[in-house]
Amino acid sequence: MTRFIQIHALTSYPGALLNRDDAGFAKRLPFGGVTRTRVSSQCLKRHWRVFKGKHSLGELERPSSVRSRLTFEHHIIEPLVAAGMPIALTTVVTEYVMKLVLGESAAKKREQAQKEDDEEKSAQRVPLKTSQITVIGQPEVAYLRSLVEDFLGEHKEVFEAFWDSDEAALAEKKTKGEIDKACKAAFQNKAMKKNIQGLKLALGLDAALFGRMVTSDILARGDAAVHVAHALTVHAEHSESDYFSAVDEILANEGGELGSGHINSTELTSGLFYLYVVLDVPLLVSNLTGCDVSQWQEADRSLAADVASRLVRLIATVSPGAKLGSTAPHSYASCVMVEAGDAQPRTLANAFFKPVSERGDMLENTYRALADHLEDFHGMYGKETEACLSARGPFGSLESALGVEAQGLNETAQWVAQQIEG
Repeated sequence: MTRFIQIHALTSYPGALLNRDDAGFAKRLPFGGVTRTRVSSQCLKRHWRVFKGKHSLGELERPSSVRSRLTFEHHIIEPLVAAGMPIALTTVVTEYVMKLVLGESAAKKREQAQKEDDEEKSAQRVPLKTSQITVIGQPEVAYLRSLVEDFLGEHKEVFEAFWDSDEAALAEKKTKGEIDKACKAAFQNKAMKKNIQGLKLALGLDAALFGRMVTSDILARGDAAVHVAHALTVHAEHSESDYFSAVDEILANEGGELGSGHINSTELTSGLFYLYVVLDVPLLVSNLTGCDVSQWQEADRSLAADVASRLVRLIATVSPGAKLGSTAPHSYASCVMVEAGDAQPRTLANAFFKPVSERGDMLENTYRALADHLEDFHGMYGKETEACLSARGPFGSLESALGVEAQGLNETAQWVAQQIEG
């Protein structure tokens, strides 16, 4: 059975600024003695997640994840208040549930103290936020909302003053301890703890694929089943400072002035990028179905196969969208090579440790460098994976190194799905 799917892609971008640092320049990485242009894995994953169109992850109609610091505010408090629940009591109970699920660090306690101080000074309510972005599946959010809603309904008579908006603020100060005591009795009994165990699963598609980091006893950390490296150019960086101006049309047309209304400069880059992605198939199946990782072969692998085939297409066709209006950075991969097997994954970026020569056809030179690296690697370690190739251009050397014939991207995506389904 295939335990790992490794995806290698080569994509060329002319005149773009795909991923910027805090100063607005292209992200870079020293490698092989020269500086390369790079695109961060976070940038790539976000564009694959949010892409809407053919072969998107959204077409799967599976619950997505909510990725925000304001999840509890927007998806629990606001809907319940809109349904007629008192905002002060709803906030206190939701905050208790949030602490129960996510835990409360020292930093969060300080933030909460500052929040209460700000509210007291301004007499305005501060939205409930987590200390860091949380990735929580929509089914998990719906369950937590139902816990708060049920509590409010069952305790309406106990905290009746909260339904009187004129007394809500005073009631909150007066009964905060009573609310916490009631919440502890409702949410921290054995039966409720057993029900909350289901939150250990990464129920949202986003969390199942790309993981989630939390420091909580209840909402467990979810390891990423999809590992994404930073894309980097196979050659030294190519960049240029682009000076531009914008004309003030009113002044130009009516005032007779020729000067611009705005002058600035930005950086543009170009290059052929290598991208490496690994799919941990057992973990992917486990995250998507809820089965134990050790039982992944007995589980239904159809969804994992569908997700993997879609990722192949997304990697090949979805580009980062920075400076979309001024550079149109839409480009399809020139090469998508996929390997399947049980061997420990390894990147092929070292094929480009020595920058690819820019003399002649750079794409052909890149294929040759990749083919030579594969042949050297197989000579030392042996060939432990099966491969599939989709490519355009002079890819003959790569076909020879892999021992396969190139085919269309649809066939490669289907091949990946078949590898997972067995």
